[in-house]
Amino acid sequence: MQREYVWFDGRLVYSEEASVSVKVHSLHYGTSVFEGIRAYSNGRKLCVFRLQDHMKRLIRSANMLYLKTSYSAEELCEATVDLLRKNGFSNPVYIRPIIFVGSGGINLDYRKHPVHASIFAFPFASYFERQGLRVCVSSWRRVSNTSMLPRAKASANYLNSCIATIEAKISGYDEAILLDQNGYVSEGAGENIFMVSDGKLVTPEVYSSILEGITRDTVIKIALDKGIEVNCRPIDRSELYTADEMFFTGTAAEVEPVIEVDGRRVGDGKPGKITEEIKRSYTDVVTGRAQKYRHWLTEV
Repeated sequence: MQREYVWFDGRLVYSEEASVSVKVHSLHYGTSVFEGIRAYSNGRKLCVFRLQDHMKRLIRSANMLYLKTSYSAEELCEATVDLLRKNGFSNPVYIRPIIFVGSGGINLDYRKHPVHASIFAFPFASYFERQGLRVCVSSWRRVSNTSMLPRAKASANYLNSCIATIEAKISGYDEAILLDQNGYVSEGAGENIFMVSDGKLVTPEVYSSILEGITRDTVIKIALDKGIEVNCRPIDRSELYTADEMFFTGTAAEVEPVIEVDGRRVGDGKPGKITEEIKRSYTDVVTGRAQKYRHWLTEV
């Protein structure tokens, strides 16, 4: 079996050598930011989807949390390509860069603590166990920008997502939808959400405590290029029950249809026409079959 490499603090090392102490601040307080990135095969090479955009968001997230890393987005992009080549990946993979606070004591002001950066990758096919999701509105609210930083892809924020997902699965659903502090639809536990109503796409605005997803942005651009109107606005919970179609978007989830919300069928209970069209187009984009969007791909 081929040994796995990871990138850790500027070097490619074997995964077992990329170790940290149990004393690291981020383990105890969630003081870290991360990204999820996908690479797909175009039949010849692996192509990393929107690598630069992901790394720029990672740096922005770090800045919001006072995490000062010595690496630029460009350097992290280069490290990612080196990592994929070193591991010899040829099939689709998921890539996880992370910037985190190291050991330096238990004090809450971590600005003088060391900050580490790492990137690892692993083969990855699909996130959900089945297509066409049954979801519920969680009893937990999405973290608010009055108490946290939902715009940052911060590890601490995802405890909110974890407990919402577990609650949903205990209740027999595939995933959860969280409302914001004002009772409007925010996002899935780990995904952005879109509805189709009267032939138009509707998605929560950025002020509904959402993470500004890169897949979300991709879908909006694809839809607009197809002449599909996109409305970013507050969404009332009751609108979820009257939508013609619905789907999640995310790096891991890609474009995944939602066919039931809180026991109510979405549309006819099958993935809708617009959802399927967006899903096909997204697949063409990330695998390099859509010439117009090839600038989003970084070949390895």
